[in-house]
Amino acid sequence: MLPLSAQQRDMDTKGKKIILGSGSPRRKELLEGLGITFIVDTGNSFDEAYSPETPHEKIPEILAEGKSQGFHRKLESNEILMTSDTLVICDDHVMGKPHCREEAINMLRLLSGRMHKVITAVTVRDSSRMKTVSDTALVYFKQLSDNEIEYYVDNYRPFDKAGAYGIQEWIGYIGIDRIEGSYFTIMGLPVHHAYALLLEFIG
Repeated sequence: MLPLSAQQRDMDTKGKKIILGSGSPRRKELLEGLGITFIVDTGNSFDEAYSPETPHEKIPEILAEGKSQGFHRKLESNEILMTSDTLVICDDHVMGKPHCREEAINMLRLLSGRMHKVITAVTVRDSSRMKTVSDTALVYFKQLSDNEIEYYVDNYRPFDKAGAYGIQEWIGYIGIDRIEGSYFTIMGLPVHHAYALLLEFIG
């Protein structure tokens, strides 16, 4: 049996400073799970907009790259910036974050009893290059009652979540029959892709 170290060591980033350009507590939690030392810096001038003609599957990539390019300052030669965007698509409806209680309830009614796609893109950039990877997962919800939907919205207030829900919260416990793909992509960061990209940029 291997002895346990007194303190877990973070991954060697070879002198590179990792910046997470997202205020999402879930992305912060997932990146921490990779054992990487990083800082959070959400300073950004990007307006999260895209052309109506944009193919739905490409929207998260465009927004993740836009957030990267809209970072509020120039990156130093030893810095690596990570940004991300998540989108929910159901019956050709593109669902971002709800702006109010009624919108959140309507989103969950649409998802109830159906399968939907969750697409999360992650962009990694340093001072000389940028790369984006996108990942898709399928989520199958059971038929949700109005009482269940309203209970969740009123108690968890999912106004910062695409599709008005977090898989790691109560609605995920009681409402999701099955998923196809990465659980972490649904949470908001495809960590397997994020890890591979960081290794590539760290060198």
